[in-house]
Amino acid sequence: MTHLRIRTLAGLFAASVALAWAGAGLWDSVGTLPAVPVLAPVVLALIAAALLATALSVRSRLRAQRERRPDARGVDPITATRALLFGQACALVSAVAAGMYGGTALFLLQELWDVPNRRDQGMYAGLAVLAGLAVCAAAVFLERVCRLPEDDEDGPLGEAL
Repeated sequence: MTHLRIRTLAGLFAASVALAWAGAGLWDSVGTLPAVPVLAPVVLALIAAALLATALSVRSRLRAQRERRPDARGVDPITATRALLFGQACALVSAVAAGMYGGTALFLLQELWDVPNRRDQGMYAGLAVLAGLAVCAAAVFLERVCRLPEDDEDGPLGEAL
């Protein structure tokens, strides 16, 4: 399994910003620009909270297992792998979504900031960008938590579960 690269997330974000900004300009020239959903930042923030809670849970269970506490519950490798894949998928999708909202916010900031309704839409899009970046940060943290330690005797076991 490959690592989630920050460069990949940044590239997806930048490409999405550019496409969304150009698309918003084109869409606005032929009609009205669709509204940014009010719940977009809320949903992304909930996903970020779920990823962070998962990462903290796995980290505490791994720490207890490493310290050989008597009441420690181990981490099932399949569960850790599923959490890791969920985090990577969320990071990739939220990088694109945050870029789309970022491009829309950039267009609204440049063109339609004087209209009160569009100003609100721009603020919702800006909050969605921040929440999308929080999802990416939580997913990268989850990936770092799920990394396997290197084994000195047999070589590396792997880079991630």
